[in-house]
Amino acid sequence: MTEVTIGSVLGDAEAPVRLDARRFNRHTFWCGQSGSGKTYALGVVLEQLLLHTELPILILDPNADFVHLPEARETASAEDAQRLAETDIRVFRSSAGVGEPLHVRYLDLSTASKAALLQLDPIADADEYNVLLHSDERAETFSAAEMLARLRGSGDPGQVRLANRIDNLEVLRWDLWSRGESSVVDVIDERPRGTVLDLGGFTHPAESKVAALAVLEHLWARREERRPILIVIDEAHNLCSPHPRTDVERALTEQLVQIAAEGRKFGLWLLLSTQRPTKIHPNVLSQCDNLGLMRVNAPRDLLELSEVFGFAGEEEVRRSASFGLGQALFAGGFVAEPTFVQMGERVTEEGGGDVRVPLRGTPSA
Repeated sequence: MTEVTIGSVLGDAEAPVRLDARRFNRHTFWCGQSGSGKTYALGVVLEQLLLHTELPILILDPNADFVHLPEARETASAEDAQRLAETDIRVFRSSAGVGEPLHVRYLDLSTASKAALLQLDPIADADEYNVLLHSDERAETFSAAEMLARLRGSGDPGQVRLANRIDNLEVLRWDLWSRGESSVVDVIDERPRGTVLDLGGFTHPAESKVAALAVLEHLWARREERRPILIVIDEAHNLCSPHPRTDVERALTEQLVQIAAEGRKFGLWLLLSTQRPTKIHPNVLSQCDNLGLMRVNAPRDLLELSEVFGFAGEEEVRRSASFGLGQALFAGGFVAEPTFVQMGERVTEEGGGDVRVPLRGTPSA
């Protein structure tokens, strides 16, 4: 099947809207302010791709919105429920819940990424960086305690300083690390139909970014294999800011800029979801050839969208300010012409959701 049905024409419930699944081989920008139904609607599209194509999908999920993607709703058709049950979808959790623990290997990170993690500058911290550059640790025998002891016992000032830095930053104590066990990248290499990485439950705020960096860096390192995968980044401003603040954020943004610029020919395709276009690095935003736009009110954001996505049309983009819940504009390569859509129903449960305001005399849940 080359097309997936994601809803109906706005104002005509009998006219289905279909996207050309083949055109997800271009980067996609998905945008809508809080309360527009953005995450729910994104789930509609991802479900249809899972049910009706063979495209592997990797979801970087900061709010556990997609952790129930393997589970059909009671309202789902028997056919969809059966097809979903037969689809290989893996969920990796950073917090308690159903799914496998989300782990990556410290030793799999490149030297540059380890340096970013350890806040090392190759010039200002030349001795420590050089020790890191020539480290010969092996994954099958790696022990953080043994490594630190070996560095401190070497008598070399650079090695001792590196050991103290690692120990003081406490980065190797994170729950993220596999500590000799398997890494999530091993599963991604198998290309299950869906892989959901729940990034929101780590204790240290940088762990989620390092997890994303490890996965994206690994995919980029193996790009020459040309094995297609759709990389979905929900709340993408957390990973692809135009103004990264830390070394890890800068490394992550640089990797995404590289994938946006060159990844398409290798089968690395991005789908970035966020509330505002100005929150995404412009060198990534400008590479997107598909647009899914839900309600956006801010004039600055509407202007930015009109300028970047000229194929959508200024009037069409401005109309998004009046959209109701679940209404969207689709434009770009995956639809024949700019189309206004009422999104369809989900097949699976959405993991997140708003917290209700407690009211007098009403149940709290």
